[in-house]
Amino acid sequence: MLSRQELANAIRALSMDAVQKANSGHPGAPMGMAEIATVLWRDFLQHNPVNPGWVDRDRFVMSNGHGSMLLYSVLHLSGYDLSIDDIKNFRQFHSKTPGHPEYGYTPGIETTTGPLGQGLANAVGMALAERTLAAQFNRGGLDIVNHYTYVSVGDGCLMEGISHEACSLAGTLGLGKLIAIYDSNGISIDGEVHGWFTDETAMRFESYHWQVIRDVDGHNPDAIANALKQAHAVSDKPSLIICKTIIGKGSPNKQGKEASHGAALGTDEVALTRKALGWQHEAFVIPEEYYQGWDGRRRGAELESAWNNKFATYQQQYPELAAEFTRRTGASLPANWQQTVSGFIKKCVDKGETIASRKASQNSLEAYGAILPELIGGSADLAGSNLTIWSGSTGNSRETPAGNYIYYGVREFAMCAINNGIALHSGFIPYGATFLIFSEYARNALRMAALMKQRNLFVFTHDSIGLGEDGPTHQAVEQTATLRMIPNMSVWRPCDTVETAVAWAAAIENQAGPTSLLFSRQNLRHIVRNPQQITQMARGGYILSGEEEEPDAIVIATGSEVSIAIDAAESLGKEGYKVRVVSMPCTDLFDAQDKSYRDTVLPPHIRKRVAIEAGSPDYWLKYTGLDGRVLGVPTFGESAPANVVYEHFGITIPNLIKLIKSII
Repeated sequence: MLSRQELANAIRALSMDAVQKANSGHPGAPMGMAEIATVLWRDFLQHNPVNPGWVDRDRFVMSNGHGSMLLYSVLHLSGYDLSIDDIKNFRQFHSKTPGHPEYGYTPGIETTTGPLGQGLANAVGMALAERTLAAQFNRGGLDIVNHYTYVSVGDGCLMEGISHEACSLAGTLGLGKLIAIYDSNGISIDGEVHGWFTDETAMRFESYHWQVIRDVDGHNPDAIANALKQAHAVSDKPSLIICKTIIGKGSPNKQGKEASHGAALGTDEVALTRKALGWQHEAFVIPEEYYQGWDGRRRGAELESAWNNKFATYQQQYPELAAEFTRRTGASLPANWQQTVSGFIKKCVDKGETIASRKASQNSLEAYGAILPELIGGSADLAGSNLTIWSGSTGNSRETPAGNYIYYGVREFAMCAINNGIALHSGFIPYGATFLIFSEYARNALRMAALMKQRNLFVFTHDSIGLGEDGPTHQAVEQTATLRMIPNMSVWRPCDTVETAVAWAAAIENQAGPTSLLFSRQNLRHIVRNPQQITQMARGGYILSGEEEEPDAIVIATGSEVSIAIDAAESLGKEGYKVRVVSMPCTDLFDAQDKSYRDTVLPPHIRKRVAIEAGSPDYWLKYTGLDGRVLGVPTFGESAPANVVYEHFGITIPNLIKLIKSII
């Protein structure tokens, strides 16, 4: 029987061979973490290689995702659907082994990692989801939700600011089933980190209220196993295991040096490493006894079978809860969802309120949250401004782990990345809120949500210069346009309560990617529409007025500027001009419609077009063309009451009328 040390060498061999063949990659971390991975995956991790999506599996996140060959090696060796040919195709076009782990490409990959620190925040989200789901569903000793979240981090992850944001919150919440393993090798791309990273990391995490297990020999399997057992023994706080390792372990000339971090070892060094390790097999050759020592399929099948038996008992004793658990983890909406949406939209139409769209957003939360126990989220310390608390909100904490409202604190980046982890875990629809301008703090987490096509709802209020006196530091100008440029990101900027209700419903229904919901601080008046227009809202853009006749010009507007467009068109109508107003709350949905519909709304032969939005104007050129005009905000805002700022930038009815006349 092979020792754990010998089994670890299979990881080293596969990792250095794959990187060498690709002549690209990071062999150092996989070679340095080989024993850690061996102990964790073979002796502790509850998983089933035959069914990577088993709902009660332990999650493992490699936040230091540049070391992806470690993960690909253990997945291959454990029996996942990842062949030796896939390993040979490391970093090649359309392979199942891309340069960094990518969710959806490879069985067993729980999240896309690589931008350092975000995997750690995702893991916080997964651990939070596990605890909350357990509190909501576990009954009578039948713990159908009972798993750990493990995450590996490196020096780089802990230098990133998001590690502070996420780990501080994890400690406050007491996420006892979150275990972070710190690969403390003291090396980053630029060399020995003591020149730029001298934090007292252990003390830092202790101040976060984590259990810290110090000075573990990361190459001693027994020491690693004992540390993991110690982490399991503490249930009221997350654990950080600090493993001292040697980067590139086994390479005679490059171990312990930055030379092994991000480049192939080289043919000669690979040969020397084989000799030093006593690995006498050719590249990509793994003897059968190693596969047998690593194979996790039998154990995984037994674990899942035991859980299935437990769930069968749970179904008998708690049939309604079991059905709800299956629905939520299967990402299905309640049977009365469409009825609820239709009823609420009708209510908004009938009520005809003039309120800020941020308030309309809260009303939508009230209506939809009542039938969506899976809705979980909160605000980055702006609940009173974002209006994200509704009557069914219960704070999530150590004392109330079943709560559906998360007080994220001033942690925009971590909030969005944590919610990515919640979305990936299953069982929840997460949302997180802040001012639109502070989407900049969270930008890379938004991008990762879109890259992974996760249903994550980003609620951004105070969406323009309309927030007024807080001035240019808080007034969003370019953010709306740049959010629309993120692939797979759906962006809504509704103009009233009805469009807001439609936007929220569309975001909840959207399982193809994340949605950004942009809401105003200032009141927006109710727009009167006919039933067809209400139906067409869900298509992203529709004719609001001037449908019946050939227009002299078309005005395209969103959000708070729609009412300006309507008033301008009505004024011009009195002068004999025919101006069509198009409301386009969601450009990506409009662009996805069939050509005949798009041409009906924006006839190609009508080139006299004006777009109006209180933000960066350049985005709208795709709709107005060279013959059109855009009325927007081409620079940063100003500090003054909202009406004064709008007047200053010419976002007014008279100025819009003047602009339309200039092209007719």
